[in-house]
Amino acid sequence: MGGSFTKLFSRLFAKKEMRILMVGLDAAGKTTILYKLKLGEIVTTIPTIGFNVETVEYKNISFTVWDVGGQDKV
Repeated sequence: MGGSFTKLFSRLFAKKEMRILMVGLDAAGKTTILYKLKLGEIVTTIPTIGFNVETVEYKNISFTVWDVGGQDKV
């Protein structure tokens, strides 16, 4: 019984890790959204060449967000 409670407790309250891939057209605001989530404020950005990777913490979830540079066509 104690082992079952421990498993349930760890599943409910253990830190979870998620991965998000942000894709879209160029100048659509992907990087702006990423840094708004990360920093809580709007920052001035330049066009992304390649990609950005940031970790955003929310409650007990750690999101690894990959922001891929946009293209003129998807």
